[in-house]
Amino acid sequence: MTSHQLERDGASIHFETYGVSTGRLPLLLTHGYSASASMWKANLAALSADRMVITWDIRGHGLTKVALDPANFTPALSIGDIAAVLDACDVERAAVGGLSLGGYLSLAFHLAHPERVAALLLFDTGPGYKDDEARAGWNAYVETIVGRFERDGLDALGDSPEVVGGAHDPAGLVLAGRGILMQRDAAVIESLPSIAVPTLVVVGADDKSFLRASDYLAAKVPGAVKHVIPDAGHASNIDQTEAFDRIVGDFLGSLG
Repeated sequence: MTSHQLERDGASIHFETYGVSTGRLPLLLTHGYSASASMWKANLAALSADRMVITWDIRGHGLTKVALDPANFTPALSIGDIAAVLDACDVERAAVGGLSLGGYLSLAFHLAHPERVAALLLFDTGPGYKDDEARAGWNAYVETIVGRFERDGLDALGDSPEVVGGAHDPAGLVLAGRGILMQRDAAVIESLPSIAVPTLVVVGADDKSFLRASDYLAAKVPGAVKHVIPDAGHASNIDQTEAFDRIVGDFLGSLG
């Protein structure tokens, strides 16, 4: 593993590289809200055995450092961060994926830069909302989470295993919640039928909040392949590491 810091647009973006460039398609992974790049630790040996794997910390998370100004926390900046990390790794095109918010940002990155995405991997991910009322309901839910971080600091972290081990500033999580996790339009969900790259959808069987979302992704993205992992919750990559690594490894192996 090699650790890096990338300076751009008011932030020092932390990212890590694993494995080496072998001619096989590189993989970039993005974590979920209130998690960090460390959530992929158990998967990296298997996934980087025959290709480069890149992980990184979203603004407000982990080891990424950013001035605590709301202007530094937007989806557009996050999309730009992914592009900048790929540039720093001399990667023009990659398999791009993530868990939850990380999967949503992967879809947003594909919408902005389809030429840089060779495949999508969407783990326990939702595609957003077409309906304004449903989107407002999501944003109200996010506000309750953000409010707990404002009130209780890192004691408000949940018990889902992907959030364990991240070195967070609760003020950063608050700004990331309001600036990145909240949703503003239907652009991502409306882009699903136009996706023309191989797409893998994975969800834990016990992740009740994301089962329908995963069904929707699999139905709307042409040719998407879906796997439901038994005895796994929202952190399917951690709850059932071997099954997750096998599914992802087989998918990537089919791409080269």
